[in-house]
Amino acid sequence: MKKTYDKLLKPDDLVPRIQLIGRSSIVPSSPGIYAWYFSNPPSDEIDLNSCWKWQDKYLLYMGISPVEPPKNGAAPSKNNLRKRIRSHMSGNASSSTLRMSVGCLISNELGIQLRRIGRTERLYFGQDELILSAWLEQNAFVTWIEITEPWILEQKIVPELYLPLNLRMNKEHPFYPTLYRCRKLAREEARMLPVL
Repeated sequence: MKKTYDKLLKPDDLVPRIQLIGRSSIVPSSPGIYAWYFSNPPSDEIDLNSCWKWQDKYLLYMGISPVEPPKNGAAPSKNNLRKRIRSHMSGNASSSTLRMSVGCLISNELGIQLRRIGRTERLYFGQDELILSAWLEQNAFVTWIEITEPWILEQKIVPELYLPLNLRMNKEHPFYPTLYRCRKLAREEARMLPVL
């Protein structure tokens, strides 16, 4: 496990958005764990001195794909690294917890707002998702490793690392209350506004 862990902390390459999306994506369609590094944090309240730093960028988030199979016998997720990273980089906040967190934290800076959209009233940033994607293109870089059961590694390393943008398995993190409150307030405000 330690060798795998090191590959996320000292990657050979931190990949920008342009290489992560579209048909030319270099991300494999396999299970694995991915780490998000940022050149600029989405909040001044993040203690960068406590974050892992590599190539002048800070590790702020880690995720897996697929998630652990349900224990109730339900069908397992068919997600993979390529689908999940693409969702974070160019999807919308209703299907990406990372986009939701970053968007809520920088909504004032970017002039974007969480809204209820369409008949399903899903919460995301509507047309402003493009603005969020542009911010991620400038500030976010990804690395990953392929691993058959990524949830096992996730359970070991998320509590050990200082990952301010992770919510799951991370309630003891000092930034957790700030991020949780920011997302909650954005959702409450969105529910008071008309549906787009």
